[in-house]
Amino acid sequence: MKLSCLPVSLYPELSAGRWSLADWFRFAAELGLDGADVSVVHLGGTETAHLRGLRSLATDAGVQIAMLVSYADFTHPDAAERVRQVDGIRRYIAVAQELGAEFIRVTAGQAHPGLERAAALEWAVSGLTACLDEAAQAGITLAYENHTKGYAWTYNDFSQPASIFLEIVARTEGTGLRILYDTANTLAAGDDPLAVLEAVKHRVAVIHTNDIARAGFFEPVVLGEGVAPIIPIYRTLIETGFDGWVSVEEAGKQGPGGFRRAIPYADWAWVQAGGQPRSARMTSIL
Repeated sequence: MKLSCLPVSLYPELSAGRWSLADWFRFAAELGLDGADVSVVHLGGTETAHLRGLRSLATDAGVQIAMLVSYADFTHPDAAERVRQVDGIRRYIAVAQELGAEFIRVTAGQAHPGLERAAALEWAVSGLTACLDEAAQAGITLAYENHTKGYAWTYNDFSQPASIFLEIVARTEGTGLRILYDTANTLAAGDDPLAVLEAVKHRVAVIHTNDIARAGFFEPVVLGEGVAPIIPIYRTLIETGFDGWVSVEEAGKQGPGGFRRAIPYADWAWVQAGGQPRSARMTSIL
């Protein structure tokens, strides 16, 4: 596998300008990562020259921008806004192509008050599948996450309950939409993460490795310090033949030290689950 990271714990610093993406790329390389994921809110612009500059910064640091994280809100009650959300994903496909990213994380949308389930399901499926052809032509994979709540969102994800997530997965079977499987989000909603994984494992293209303090609550902690069944999830996916990108969603809010504990844990857990070690990039960062 190849290991990347989404630096959620650094979002305040990135948003305030105390860290730059160049700083993040250098830190990711210091951590021994293969990739460094980027949220669309921290791009700082989408002009071609700017994006190519970001790609060069990552390359110079020795990492790849593996995934671009978006926050599509396809369940917005306003039809015009839903169109804008699809247009946004279309733009991010071009952005991801310039950055050299392989994946765009996509979401169903927020659980806006008053949503009618059947209508919201239709909107989510329509939005999630609207740009698949453009993504395929650009060599980009759209990966739908079993998600909790987007950065700067007001409400939790409409498809956070496993029953809704699995219905959307079933209704998009046979399309090019793949799955970004998060190791903790389903458990945070009180659902069984291994049972949900069993139903979607054939479509998993990338993993978010996340951990939480207790089942039924979204309380992120450093990997290996919570209750998410990370090793069993890895084992299930390894048994299916998965050997792709694993992204550590580091949200433990322990500063750089949290990253320095989380990254070695992800490597260790992968090997414990039966995977091959990343021997080429393993570094001593403890």
